[in-house]
Amino acid sequence: MSSRIVVVGGGTAGARLAERLPVTLLGEEPHAPYNRVLLADVLAGRYGPEVIALPAPRGAAVRRGVRVTRVDREAREVHCDDGTRVAYDRLVLATGSNPVLPPLRGLAGTGRLPAGVHAFRTLDDCLALDALVRPGARAVVIGGGLLGVSAARALAARGADVMLAQQGEHLMERQLDANASRLLRHHLAADLGVEVHTECRVRGLKVEDGAVRAVELADGFVLDADLVVVACGVRPRVGLALEAGLDVRRGIVVDDELRTSDPYIHAVGDCAEHDGRLYGLAGAALEQADVLADLLTGGTAAYRGTRALTRLSLDALELAAFGDAVPQPGDDTVQLADATRGAYRKVVVRGDRLVGGVLLGDLGAVGTLARAWEGDEALPDAPLLHLLTHDGGS
Repeated sequence: MSSRIVVVGGGTAGARLAERLPVTLLGEEPHAPYNRVLLADVLAGRYGPEVIALPAPRGAAVRRGVRVTRVDREAREVHCDDGTRVAYDRLVLATGSNPVLPPLRGLAGTGRLPAGVHAFRTLDDCLALDALVRPGARAVVIGGGLLGVSAARALAARGADVMLAQQGEHLMERQLDANASRLLRHHLAADLGVEVHTECRVRGLKVEDGAVRAVELADGFVLDADLVVVACGVRPRVGLALEAGLDVRRGIVVDDELRTSDPYIHAVGDCAEHDGRLYGLAGAALEQADVLADLLTGGTAAYRGTRALTRLSLDALELAAFGDAVPQPGDDTVQLADATRGAYRKVVVRGDRLVGGVLLGDLGAVGTLARAWEGDEALPDAPLLHLLTHDGGS
């Protein structure tokens, strides 16, 4: 094993490496590493920030509140904003991703967000929103993907009057088909009181005295706002890699050993692009970190990609989505819908393999389906309808 392993980034992937290896972990956030997946539960008031903290790694030197400003590949050291330099034998970039801030009037070009406007990516974002939200507060969430839906649900749980603006045709377009999205929208509106606007484009923010007052839509409609959450997706943080001359496309390009174009530098997590794909999922970050930990201790593991399943709990409604739920010619599709119970299940099968699925409501079949999906296993020789029974046909 290399004697000096330096990890830049204290998120999911970086923290996992620190659990498994004696590394020097340089984290930009002042907080101890935490489970980012549970931020919505902190905002909703279900957990305190201390509950989502990850276990303190043994044998790792963790430095918080330190930003790496430069990678010197020739000297094999990183430069930090506090003036220190840290030498490495192997460097791991786990720099994660940044929230996408769209070029909206009142938001773009200012260099800082107006008061009351926040992304929803870090614990500091969560704590700032927590200080603003109150019963009756008018909250607008821009973006109807997984992050936006999670934020809307959390704010509604705190008693805010929530409006969600989604430019696309339906919510969570990357994970759900149109039928599942309609059920999700109904649940948000009927059970949580969220006012959902789809197929609408946000034109800008109305800002007075440095604070947000409203969100203006392209059709002229105005949503009054005491606070705004910008949840328009994320973009890999690749600045360090670019400045160091590493191969970067959408993310930092890595091979099956999570190695960049410099053999002494690896990348894992949201910032890494493997085989042309960015994941942006905790499951992929953990799997990549585990593979790299094995390799750095003399193992022979290889990363071949992650078959990840997305789950989201919305109080009375749970959902799970995986793979490609849009069938191709020749695929078999099985759907079960129960409008009375707000339940929906759909799987897409190609040959003897499960290639995608969406489940809302009772998730009793998720376990077996997830194992078949994640393991790329042949399905049992049984009618396809059995896949959607409570036991997943097992």
